[in-house]
Amino acid sequence: MTIEKLPSGSYRATIMQDGKRYRRTFDHKPTQKEVLQALSDELNAKPKIGLTFAEAAQKYCDMKSNVLSPSTLRDYVAYPRRLPEWFSGMIIDDIDQVKLNKVVNELSLNRSPKTVRNYHGFISAILGTFRPDLKIYTHLPQKKKAEPYIPSVDEMKQILDELKGSEFEVAILLASFGLRRSEICALLPEDIEGNVVHINKSLVQNERNEWVIRHDNKTIDGTRDIIIPQYIVDRIMEQGYVYRGYPNSITRHISDLEKKLGIPHFSLHKLRHYFASRMSALGVPDADILHLGGWKSDHVMKTVYRHSMIDKDRKAKQLASDKLSAELLD
Repeated sequence: MTIEKLPSGSYRATIMQDGKRYRRTFDHKPTQKEVLQALSDELNAKPKIGLTFAEAAQKYCDMKSNVLSPSTLRDYVAYPRRLPEWFSGMIIDDIDQVKLNKVVNELSLNRSPKTVRNYHGFISAILGTFRPDLKIYTHLPQKKKAEPYIPSVDEMKQILDELKGSEFEVAILLASFGLRRSEICALLPEDIEGNVVHINKSLVQNERNEWVIRHDNKTIDGTRDIIIPQYIVDRIMEQGYVYRGYPNSITRHISDLEKKLGIPHFSLHKLRHYFASRMSALGVPDADILHLGGWKSDHVMKTVYRHSMIDKDRKAKQLASDKLSAELLD
């Protein structure tokens, strides 16, 4: 090991290690321990990844292209373009918790807490792959409890009366029986045996915004059989198909119909809320509702559809109270 003073006043240490010469410059005369520590830091330093976040995200999507669902992959490919440019273009080695907090704070200005959490989950997946050493402990915006509007039985009858005989009638009826739009649009007459519908595929958009059939459903539980009324079966067999139109046309049509009838707005997907609510009100066990709706877990079902469960619980408590009051006070 040699240490020499340079004309600039700095000191240069030179050391041989495994036949290689290493040099480090110090602004003071280093001790032998400092030189050895500097050498150790250099030898143990991890190589720079050198990719921008957007480039790392693209590599991540390429690695997961056969694992992620087409719709998830489509969102993941689009996310980097929707993130602030300063973050997407940042070298991934330079991203730390401070930068992560900053981008989450910016996203929270005009996006819902759920959307921000989705973005953060995506960013975390990228960093977990390329920066596994980085510990993430971001404070995320608090979730907002939203109570979606659920149409009444009378309102649903009004809607179905308007749809009778139209190209949308079967689609809305199936949505009322718990099917997702993607499942309805992928359904074929040959998927029906008697009154039993085999739900085993869905129509989704891929990363190129093309509509494709996905044969593995959204969840394992999404692949299921349900029983539908003979009227729906007859309508499908009569017309020779379930639904032929553009998927978004169903959503727009039901929205226009709500305005026409003066019914508060609810999306097509909220008919799954209607399904869960009516099943619960009719006394169907939660486990059966879970299976019929194709939910992954009762936690998901009860979180999203807690209003119907709360109402059912409230009625049970009221009934018990009335019975006890009758015994004691009448």
